[in-house]
Amino acid sequence: MRNTYLQFFAIVTLLSVCTVASQTQPGTLVRNVHKDYVDSLKQVKYDYKFPIWGQKAYDRGIDLAYPAGAMVNYIWMNQGIVIDNFQLGFKNDQTDIPLTDMDMIQFENSQNTSYGINVRPDLWVLPFLNVYGIFGYAHLKTEVNLVYPVKLTSVVEQGASTAGFGLMSGFAVGGFFMSVDANFTWNKPELLEKAVPVNVLGLRLGKNFKFKNNPSRNLTFWAGGMRVNAKGVTSGQITISEALPGFVEKKDQIVSDYYNWYDNEATPAEKIVADKVLTPVIENIDKANGNGTVRYAMDKNLKELWNGIIGAQFQYNKNWQLRSEAGIIGDRKSFLISLNYRFLL
Repeated sequence: MRNTYLQFFAIVTLLSVCTVASQTQPGTLVRNVHKDYVDSLKQVKYDYKFPIWGQKAYDRGIDLAYPAGAMVNYIWMNQGIVIDNFQLGFKNDQTDIPLTDMDMIQFENSQNTSYGINVRPDLWVLPFLNVYGIFGYAHLKTEVNLVYPVKLTSVVEQGASTAGFGLMSGFAVGGFFMSVDANFTWNKPELLEKAVPVNVLGLRLGKNFKFKNNPSRNLTFWAGGMRVNAKGVTSGQITISEALPGFVEKKDQIVSDYYNWYDNEATPAEKIVADKVLTPVIENIDKANGNGTVRYAMDKNLKELWNGIIGAQFQYNKNWQLRSEAGIIGDRKSFLISLNYRFLL
């Protein structure tokens, strides 16, 4: 049975290397310094269905987390984005321009900032395998910096809903643990036509410190890496006034810069494309105070996939845990704080 257990664990670990933050550290093989506590664990009669093989874990002196839980997370994140294959269209009462390739348009230093709350119900199916769902709502602020043909910054804020699922696999011995955590979510911003799929993989290595006189209370610290992949085609539409906050104050400068570029810098090929889309948009800005809807489509990727993370958790008892995690290395900066309630089924 021991070999079967280890083989199955290896298979699950390989499957789960497709994972953000784990619900809690996996079951811990307690050190001999807590011998009395270990002996008490070995005497536990575990009559619950989950996790499967829970009784075998207790027989070996492994301290398991309660199998079911619900975690409430607050998350803040800032990260750079790269925009390619940009397409632009326009529509108002007199004009209807379909999406047109705009390879001449160049962007730099664009970024996305988001914050929100999500709820993550979870279940330890096996002592080393946790499955969970993710349901939440976030506020997104996207800053897009256009540098050619004119310099222009567009800041768009909107809400977004999130739904998805994940799994975490890991093991712990003597207070040390390693985990692999993956989730798959679909995020639907208000201004986009389709949800954006996001895949997250988290790798963590940490240490658990039990309180001497209360082994069920502990502090856990970890470090690791997180990979976020949000590559995909983004499309939608937005009014000019929504895309350009403070539009009235900016419009004269926008119009002036555009015609200066058109008359003095644009190549004949660029003028042909500009006359299809950009010039009608600029004329609308100049004459109609920004009435009209801009259509867009683009490939939007994250500037960097990986970033380094550190985190900590305080377990008051087997029911309550408070945890925090921060992304501090790399282009992506993030902060998470959460409260987790666990219970027996």
